[in-house]
Amino acid sequence: MRILLTLLACAATTISFSQGAWTTKDSVNGQPRSVASTFVLNGEGYMMGGLDHDGFRRKMYSYDFWTDDWDDELSIGGLSGDGLERGSACSFAINNKGYVCLGQGTTNPFFGDLWEYDPATETWSQRANFIGSPRRQAVSFVINDLAYIGTGIDANGLQKDMYSYDPATNLWTQLNDFGGTARKEAVGFSMGDQGYIGTGDDGVMLVDFWQYEPSTDSWTQKTDFPGTPRKGAVGWGQFPSGFICMGEDINFDYKNDLWEYNYYADSWVQRANYPGPGRSNAAVFLLNNFAFVGTGFNGSFQDDMYAYLRILNVDEIPDLDVKVYPNPATDKITIESEYNDFDLNIVSMDGKTSVSPSNILKTPHGYIVERGNLPSGTYLAYFTRKHSGEVHVEKIQFK
Repeated sequence: MRILLTLLACAATTISFSQGAWTTKDSVNGQPRSVASTFVLNGEGYMMGGLDHDGFRRKMYSYDFWTDDWDDELSIGGLSGDGLERGSACSFAINNKGYVCLGQGTTNPFFGDLWEYDPATETWSQRANFIGSPRRQAVSFVINDLAYIGTGIDANGLQKDMYSYDPATNLWTQLNDFGGTARKEAVGFSMGDQGYIGTGDDGVMLVDFWQYEPSTDSWTQKTDFPGTPRKGAVGWGQFPSGFICMGEDINFDYKNDLWEYNYYADSWVQRANYPGPGRSNAAVFLLNNFAFVGTGFNGSFQDDMYAYLRILNVDEIPDLDVKVYPNPATDKITIESEYNDFDLNIVSMDGKTSVSPSNILKTPHGYIVERGNLPSGTYLAYFTRKHSGEVHVEKIQFK
């Protein structure tokens, strides 16, 4: 996909960016909160801990995409986890296990521990402690089954050191320092084979944006974030795009703007604002090509949740020889492809309706989409190749 997009970029004088749309989702269970931790396991989103008006929490909930509903899960540390409640922690998922580390709690301003959640056994277990100083408000991202964690604030002040963690060996490794200034409340995410850190607070609000190359353990400064300088924003990556959303800016305003960064053009464009009120210290997780963004603080704690669907432009869609017939159709549509390693998600053009997996039947050469009780209209069929991450989009229509 990168080779194709590079050729497209060279052939055009400008890069057109993807569009996107927000839809309302189920509010998170429990009290409204901020600074919660998230990860994705077995096709479900998880949210753990955070700070509400009664203090720090350790409770965890899971989100089911197809039912748009949250369920209770085991709190960090299990039944004997008293004292492990926290917010402003780092979290990630590798090999279908979730991890939470660092952060702050009611009686502990700086955690340095690491906890692993196994959904198969529904248990938490402690892993090797972070080898840097205990801290909070750091960032984390994952590249090729390694977690990268750094920046934040500890007992001695702001930090810029970076570390990697390998769950397979349960070992931490110190890396070269982050390329920018020491800071807290920055945005960190991975996109493709690189990591990114930007914005944050080093004593003043920041807009710088940096790319990490793991093969050389090096940082390169990229085009600055074009919104107002801020801290406490959220970010996520969906190659070839990265996103930064909301946060508290230099004017102490709680923002609800969304900005998209393009890997190839090294440039930014503003997208549709977050539908809820502006805020800082929200939470985000990626599920079935949607970014789920919610909770946070703007003078009061929030519990709303919205999903952002990135809709690709024609020049970002690779030609994968997908055949769709009949289209439009009355009862069912057959989709065939030269590849057989796709995940298929189908949504309405406005993003408000997700087609149930019970309507999507796998065949040796693709899928059959049954209409069932779907209303007439045009839908977007998203194919995501499991191994390469390539995305192909087709419009399908039921009469």
